[in-house]
Amino acid sequence: MPLPALASFLLLLFTLCYAGLCAAQPFAACRKCRGFGFATKTDRKGRAKRGKDCRRCKATGARIRRGRHLWDLWRRTHERGTRPTPTAGTRTESRPWL
Repeated sequence: MPLPALASFLLLLFTLCYAGLCAAQPFAACRKCRGFGFATKTDRKGRAKRGKDCRRCKATGARIRRGRHLWDLWRRTHERGTRPTPTAGTRTESRPWL
Protein backbone atom coordinates (compact mmCIF):
# COMPACT_ATOMS: atom_id res chain seq x y z
CA MET A 1 0.00 0.00 0.00
CA PRO A 2 1.51 3.36 -0.99
CA LEU A 3 2.26 5.83 1.76
CA PRO A 4 -0.33 8.53 0.81
CA ALA A 5 -3.11 5.93 0.67
CA LEU A 6 -2.08 4.53 4.05
CA ALA A 7 -2.01 8.03 5.56
CA SER A 8 -5.46 8.81 4.13
CA PHE A 9 -6.85 5.54 5.48
CA LEU A 10 -5.43 6.14 8.95
CA LEU A 11 -6.79 9.71 9.00
CA LEU A 12 -10.23 8.47 7.96
CA LEU A 13 -10.12 5.72 10.59
CA PHE A 14 -9.11 8.19 13.32
CA THR A 15 -11.87 10.62 12.30
CA LEU A 16 -14.55 7.91 12.35
CA CYS A 17 -13.39 6.60 15.73
CA TYR A 18 -13.42 10.11 17.22
CA ALA A 19 -16.88 10.79 15.79
CA GLY A 20 -18.11 7.56 17.36
CA LEU A 21 -16.54 8.52 20.67
CA CYS A 22 -18.19 11.95 20.58
CA ALA A 23 -21.56 10.33 19.87
CA ALA A 24 -21.22 7.70 22.60
CA GLN A 25 -19.57 9.85 25.28
CA PRO A 26 -20.07 13.56 24.57
CA PHE A 27 -18.53 14.60 27.90
CA ALA A 28 -15.00 13.97 29.15
CA ALA A 29 -13.25 14.69 32.44
CA CYS A 30 -12.31 18.31 33.05
CA ARG A 31 -8.61 18.87 32.45
CA LYS A 32 -8.19 21.37 35.25
CA CYS A 33 -9.71 19.34 38.12
CA ARG A 34 -9.25 15.91 36.47
CA GLY A 35 -12.98 15.14 36.80
CA PHE A 36 -13.29 15.75 40.54
CA GLY A 37 -15.16 19.05 40.24
CA PHE A 38 -12.90 20.71 42.78
CA ALA A 39 -9.25 21.38 43.37
CA THR A 40 -7.44 19.08 45.78
CA LYS A 41 -5.31 20.62 48.49
CA THR A 42 -3.29 19.17 51.31
CA ASP A 43 -3.55 20.22 54.92
CA ARG A 44 -0.56 20.78 57.19
CA LYS A 45 -0.31 17.06 57.89
CA GLY A 46 -0.12 16.22 54.18
CA ARG A 47 -3.58 14.65 53.91
CA ALA A 48 -5.71 15.38 50.86
CA LYS A 49 -8.44 17.93 51.41
CA ARG A 50 -11.22 19.27 49.24
CA GLY A 51 -10.46 22.72 47.84
CA LYS A 52 -12.54 25.26 45.95
CA ASP A 53 -15.01 24.31 43.25
CA CYS A 54 -13.59 24.24 39.73
CA ARG A 55 -14.57 27.36 37.80
CA ARG A 56 -13.88 25.84 34.39
CA CYS A 57 -16.41 23.01 34.68
CA LYS A 58 -18.61 24.71 37.31
CA ALA A 59 -18.02 21.84 39.77
CA THR A 60 -19.49 19.17 37.46
CA GLY A 61 -16.17 17.54 36.67
CA ALA A 62 -17.15 17.20 33.00
CA ARG A 63 -16.38 19.13 29.84
CA ILE A 64 -17.86 18.78 26.38
CA ARG A 65 -15.57 17.32 23.74
CA ARG A 66 -14.43 19.57 20.89
CA GLY A 67 -15.95 17.35 18.23
CA ARG A 68 -19.31 17.30 20.00
CA HIS A 69 -19.18 21.09 20.44
CA LEU A 70 -18.55 21.55 16.69
CA TRP A 71 -21.36 19.10 15.86
CA ASP A 72 -23.78 21.01 18.14
CA LEU A 73 -22.81 24.34 16.52
CA TRP A 74 -23.33 22.93 13.02
CA ARG A 75 -26.67 21.33 13.96
CA ARG A 76 -27.94 24.55 15.60
CA THR A 77 -26.91 26.63 12.57
CA HIS A 78 -28.57 24.16 10.21
CA GLU A 79 -31.81 24.15 12.23
CA ARG A 80 -31.94 27.95 12.29
CA GLY A 81 -31.33 28.12 8.54
CA THR A 82 -33.98 25.56 7.63
CA ARG A 83 -36.66 26.67 10.10
CA PRO A 84 -39.91 27.49 8.30
CA THR A 85 -40.92 31.12 8.20
CA PRO A 86 -43.82 31.98 10.52
CA THR A 87 -47.18 32.56 8.87
CA ALA A 88 -49.54 35.42 9.61
CA GLY A 89 -51.51 35.01 12.80
CA THR A 90 -48.94 33.04 14.76
CA ARG A 91 -48.17 33.84 18.37
CA THR A 92 -44.61 34.86 17.58
CA GLU A 93 -45.77 38.08 15.89
CA SER A 94 -46.73 39.58 19.21
CA ARG A 95 -43.37 38.50 20.65
CA PRO A 96 -40.65 39.38 18.11
CA TRP A 97 -37.85 38.26 20.42
CA LEU A 98 -38.74 34.55 19.88
